[in-house]
Amino acid sequence: MAGYPEDLRRRVDAYLAALRFSDGAPTSGLEEAMRYSLLAGGKRIRPVLALATARAVERAGHPDPQVLPFAAALELIHTYSLIHDDLPAMDDDELRRGRPTCHVAYGEDVAILAGDGLYAEAFRHVLAHQAGEPAHVLAAVCELAGATGVNGMVGGQYLDVHEAAEAGPAGLRALHALKTGRLIGASVECVLLLAGITAPATIPYRTFASELGVLFQIVDDILDVTGTADALGKPQGSDERLGKRTYVSEFGLDGARELAAESLAKARGALADAAPDGAAELEQITDFIYTRTS
Repeated sequence: MAGYPEDLRRRVDAYLAALRFSDGAPTSGLEEAMRYSLLAGGKRIRPVLALATARAVERAGHPDPQVLPFAAALELIHTYSLIHDDLPAMDDDELRRGRPTCHVAYGEDVAILAGDGLYAEAFRHVLAHQAGEPAHVLAAVCELAGATGVNGMVGGQYLDVHEAAEAGPAGLRALHALKTGRLIGASVECVLLLAGITAPATIPYRTFASELGVLFQIVDDILDVTGTADALGKPQGSDERLGKRTYVSEFGLDGARELAAESLAKARGALADAAPDGAAELEQITDFIYTRTS
């Protein structure tokens, strides 16, 4: 992927490949299912975003917080969310990252447990392996839990499944700010917490992270209409099939593209404020999210 910080993605992939979860043969089948989904590939945007933020922080004169264990935890949590999203009770998809979904490959019962296991192991891994001031690590873990709980990703999923978000553009943005945006935001914000950086220096970073989450979702909605199953690695048109509210369904394809361009400009503007001396990797990720085709 041209313009993407591939060196960071390779670091993440190598680290994830070395992770093991089971202490013995009786649960080795569960570990196999967990690793099946975890190592299926993907762009690793969330952990790469964390590593890129750490580089920006270091360039700004702060000590490198060395966030690879935390970055790995982000991908474990993201993978858990994908496994559960694909279940028959949720989106009922049979293809993810170009291969059969976890419940198709291992059964629905094992897939549920694989997702549960990845979520629990994410927090265990951070607490056991993330270096830093204990208070900083605790603050980052607390933010990560909040970003993935009722007032974050899981709450957003609830709003989506039960069509509980308010009508109109504000309700749609609020839904996706929880469902997608909070975990993407945590990929930036938790690195700042690990580095011990406090407001007002964090404010433009938080604005950047929030807008990046919106941008990611708008582009995702566009690709669900314009992409192909081969390129996406998952079924095309799932949102329409399930009758979900998206930026395309609410604003049309051209309107969604205009919103994506506006969101890109806001994200780049906030990033320029956050890192006036430049943050090359974060700029690359932002542009990639806007131009991605899968």
